[in-house]
Amino acid sequence: MEDTVKKNGLVYDVEDKPKTSLLLIFALQQVLAIMAATIAVPAIIGLPTQIPAALLGAGIGTIVYLLFTKFKSPVFLGSSFAFLNSLFVALAYGYCGIIIGSILAGLVYVIIAIVIHFAGTAWVNKLLPPVVIGPTVAIIGLSLAGNAMGDIVKANADAINGGYNLVAFLCGLVTFFTVVICSCQKKTKMFNLIPFVLGIAAGYVCAMIFTFIGIAANLDYLKIIDFSPILNNFVSGGEFVGFTAILNYPDFALIEAIQELGGFAQANPIAGASAISWSGVLEVAIAFVPVAFVVFAEHIADHKNLGSVIGRDLINDEPGLSRTLLGDGVGSIAGTVFGICPNTTYGESVGCVAITKNASIRSIFVAALMCIVLSFLRPVMVVLETIPSCVMGGVCLTLYGFIAVSGLKMFKDLDLNQNKNLFVVSAILIAGIGGLTVQIPYAVANSGAVEKTITVTAVATALILGIVTNLIVNLIDKKNSEGAKAEAAPSGVDDEEEPFEEDGASESLEPEEEAEE
Repeated sequence: MEDTVKKNGLVYDVEDKPKTSLLLIFALQQVLAIMAATIAVPAIIGLPTQIPAALLGAGIGTIVYLLFTKFKSPVFLGSSFAFLNSLFVALAYGYCGIIIGSILAGLVYVIIAIVIHFAGTAWVNKLLPPVVIGPTVAIIGLSLAGNAMGDIVKANADAINGGYNLVAFLCGLVTFFTVVICSCQKKTKMFNLIPFVLGIAAGYVCAMIFTFIGIAANLDYLKIIDFSPILNNFVSGGEFVGFTAILNYPDFALIEAIQELGGFAQANPIAGASAISWSGVLEVAIAFVPVAFVVFAEHIADHKNLGSVIGRDLINDEPGLSRTLLGDGVGSIAGTVFGICPNTTYGESVGCVAITKNASIRSIFVAALMCIVLSFLRPVMVVLETIPSCVMGGVCLTLYGFIAVSGLKMFKDLDLNQNKNLFVVSAILIAGIGGLTVQIPYAVANSGAVEKTITVTAVATALILGIVTNLIVNLIDKKNSEGAKAEAAPSGVDDEEEPFEEDGASESLEPEEEAEE
């Protein structure tokens, strides 16, 4: 195994090709890093049966992204949490609403990419300087801290699901410290490259031991793992499920939408959904398009963060912002049509690259293929579903922390003694960590009460607040500079004119003196 550290601090650079055996392990690590968040979105919106479709969409969307970025940007795409509220609106119109919303959001990216292609990125750099991007990246990690800490004390067994469990916390700590030890030790280079795989394995084994003890002692508190997904996959109603227990295609959005339009009986109907109409399209557009503009800024933050990790400027150099936006937008559309949710670049993936020092684009590509294959393999899917929340919480403790620290490093060289920098950073950090959201009403009842709103997430709200604050303080700074120059100008003129007047006076006296003489 190649263990030479590159100039940019990486063991495997973007173009490097690890051995096949290592490549499969690296790819699995990426899959595990993005797994929890990717499958969480369909579960949150009430479509847990679409978890395999979410993985399929993530794999397809990532491959589309890699093609558009010419395999220069090593990051994985997964289900976007930014569109959660938009998805709830779209659910009222079934799978057709989800697909239309995703297409409209993706087109926003495409349009911005075309503008950047012709106008360049200078305006983007002025709008989103390090003083804005840095704290935004930091709050992306910090805002997820609550999710990680909620998971690390949670068991998956039905009897105690959702409550605090000290044994689960212990399993989460086993996961966390395994990742830390494997990443920091210098003796075995292989451990440095796959700390998350080893951490999840150690945490799972620990949870399994406690679960078996709990089953033997009939003590629910020790039942950390819920094995029912495995049982239900093979047996239903006391009978073997059949071939679909081994191999089954995901019910992705396109198939479900066709069934909706054709009036066929759906395998997974969305309760309460109505047929899409022109007013429905408008409602979905209002829900998705504004969020897409906000996610655009998060896209830039992710790529600046990734660029700092791999030592390359992904925005201004190769592949360039226009290509990353096209890849993200079209990849998101593809991920929804052949999956279930709009996609976005994942901070967990960036964190995995940074901690393992493995930026090989082949790892990302194989991980995408792996997600596609896994979405059809039911036994593997159900085993992955049994990974306890506490184990994933232990992993996320490192991943989310890295995202936060990466953002802090982006503005560490800024002079925070200057009020113009201090106010921008403060506004973003406090608004983001405090959970400030903007709820925009778009449907009002006859009584005047607001019926429906679009919620702009805390990260997006903090980013917008930071951009506006930065523009204001820079405008004030510019006015102050112009005022200082204006005040300095008259004194400068006087200093120059006074000698001129004295010279003139002495010169005017010379003829008079000559005349007197």
